Amino acid sequence: MAGKKIIAICQLGGEFETNRDGSLSYRGGDAHAIDVDDQMKFNEFKMEVAEMFNCSIDTMYIKYFLPGNKKTLITISNDKDLKRMIKFHGDSVTADVYVIMEEIVALDVSNLPASRSSRTTLSETVLPVDAPLDIVDGIVDDTTQPEVTLDAALDIVDDTNHVDTHMIIPAEISPIFSIVSSNDEKHAKGAQQWQNTITGVGQRFNSVHEFRESLRKYAIAHQFAFRYKKNDSHRVTVKCKAEGCPWRIHASRLSTTQLICIKKMNPTHTCEGAVATTGHQATRSWVASIIKEKLKVFPNYKPKDIVNDIKQEYGIQLNYFQAWRGKEIAKEQLQGSYKEAYNQLPFFCERIMETNPGSLATFTTKEDSSFHRLFVSFHASLYGFQQGCRPLLFLDSIPLKSKYQGTLLAATAADGDDGVFPVAFAVVDAESDDNWHWFLLQLKSALSTSCPITFVADRQKGLRESIADIFTGSYHAYCLRYLTEQFIRDLKGQFSHEVKRLMVEDFYAAAYAPTPESFQRSIESIKSISLEAYNWIVQSEPLNWANSYFHGARYNHMTSNFGELFYSWASDAHELPITQMVDVIRGKIMELIYTRRADSIQWLTRLTPSMEEKLKKENHKVPPLQVLLSAGSTFEVRGDTIEMVDIDHWDCSCKGWQLTGLPCCHAIAVLGCMGRSPYDYCSRYFTTESYRLTYSESVNPIPNADVPVLKDSSQLTVTVTPPPTRRPPGRPTTKRYGSQEVVKRQLQCSRCKGHGHNKSTCKEFI
Repeated sequence: MAGKKIIAICQLGGEFETNRDGSLSYRGGDAHAIDVDDQMKFNEFKMEVAEMFNCSIDTMYIKYFLPGNKKTLITISNDKDLKRMIKFHGDSVTADVYVIMEEIVALDVSNLPASRSSRTTLSETVLPVDAPLDIVDGIVDDTTQPEVTLDAALDIVDDTNHVDTHMIIPAEISPIFSIVSSNDEKHAKGAQQWQNTITGVGQRFNSVHEFRESLRKYAIAHQFAFRYKKNDSHRVTVKCKAEGCPWRIHASRLSTTQLICIKKMNPTHTCEGAVATTGHQATRSWVASIIKEKLKVFPNYKPKDIVNDIKQEYGIQLNYFQAWRGKEIAKEQLQGSYKEAYNQLPFFCERIMETNPGSLATFTTKEDSSFHRLFVSFHASLYGFQQGCRPLLFLDSIPLKSKYQGTLLAATAADGDDGVFPVAFAVVDAESDDNWHWFLLQLKSALSTSCPITFVADRQKGLRESIADIFTGSYHAYCLRYLTEQFIRDLKGQFSHEVKRLMVEDFYAAAYAPTPESFQRSIESIKSISLEAYNWIVQSEPLNWANSYFHGARYNHMTSNFGELFYSWASDAHELPITQMVDVIRGKIMELIYTRRADSIQWLTRLTPSMEEKLKKENHKVPPLQVLLSAGSTFEVRGDTIEMVDIDHWDCSCKGWQLTGLPCCHAIAVLGCMGRSPYDYCSRYFTTESYRLTYSESVNPIPNADVPVLKDSSQLTVTVTPPPTRRPPGRPTTKRYGSQEVVKRQLQCSRCKGHGHNKSTCKEFI
């Protein structure tokens, strides 16, 4: 943000008008422009605005709209707020800023509660500039106290709501900003709007909840604590918490209505209150109402920042737990109930299959009706995989950091351009052999195919047995990343990081080696460092991970980290209730399919762009090669090595053709001599036509996904409760999902500078 500058269009003297859609429009007034950058201080900005409009800096409020939101005005009250405004308008040259001047109007003091000091007495004569913040009906934290009869000598305030707005202000009374002490200036800015939320006997409220919230704001504004003597659905009696202080208030329901009216009030305080009040009057629901709008803009609003902001703006010292709980309540109010989301799963799964015919969405619960697992696969994904993708699936798991934790299991494919294509996913209570087995059963049911599939996945977690049992005749390629991590963990010797890196390089070279001979050369290199490491590799079933021995077709894809796309999606949505999280992932899949379909329309090549590039690279290696013609389909190709090419079986002794699905340079040389096109000998999965088939179907939206509408009495008879697991205390781990540092380095040959092999397996210098 350093150096960012915008032009603030400052407007004063107009009025806000509410449009039909609830948005606000500003009419009339004067406007001036000021250059603002992220180095400018808020006080400098205010002084420049005051000088420009020739107005008082003490009675000035500065507000702005968030880009794209004309319903909520944001107040600028410090340097941080000013920088945020600049950041929000980062893509714009200008920002509309509204200057609002405080109007000093005297009230009929006979109807206002008397204060403990002249400071609060004067502040009560000021009408609130901003409307009170919206309060969302939700959790009420007020505790009902035992019923105690009030003293009979309670002072009675005249039963009237009349306010004389024509009363002249005495000359000695100055605006509130000039009489607030410097220590309380920030507090006044945040809480002054609540000075008059309680005005006296006769004031009416729409509900008990509204009265309680108004009373709480009033107490915060005047910095005193109270406790309930009576507190139920139709009456509330409250007294000052200070021993002996006569301040009291009683409100009850007006007969035949839901309105609550203040019936009695003694407005006098004899206590001194608590100038630096603690947070015992700031309930969790109150904190939630204060931070909710800010949480919309800053989803990562931290509890420690909430504590600091509440202290700065309202003079209330919260503890960390109060701030954390307030944030949780605000999130639930914004996003919906986590608990209710689990109970909506039966309806949600029905809606997925109704709006996306051919999809599979199913869930299971445990004996106690708690959530166990949820499987989702959209028709567009299933169709795209079966019609346009290689029979190759990557299985991976992603830990969730949600309130109830859990794990996301993902099955992804590789499209014709080697992009990640999501096929299916599941949310389960924990990663286990049983849950993986269930996931694969649902996947088998959704795919309904007998075609052999190659799975790239970890060899642990019961996957080896489950894949063999459920997908008969398929292949299980061990994920090289997980295998390497296990290899490093199992090494007993005290090896340096450099030595481990060299062994990992040789391990990767062995995995990518196309022939048994080159595989053996690579592991012999490891043997020269550690016999233990060599034995581990020999016993790790190379048949399931080494190119030279693997019988399936994995097209040189060695790891299952295609699931990282799901990881990024889940990271964006893991704080949401389960139905909303799934719907966010659905939206991401929908957007991915639409974008890639639109991109592929522009392609004019027969193969996808990345495959065209690979074929060109192989073609560049052809000129020095010599082809010995033959009457049959097998040809000898001489270059740095001598290779045998079988055109009819799409086979070359270098194994490049078989491993990648694209003709190697030796095959291209032979095809050129025969007058044939290499494109006719590329795997069909790499064609633009297959790519477009992959993305030909669409994922449809799920309208009102979180608002079930009962069709009949049989619907939603299944009750689903949250799983017993809860997020543990403390900060969640920030370890990035993916391979460890020791295996991040891409293998590169020190001789030819090529990737995917080292000098011991380099064919350029054999």
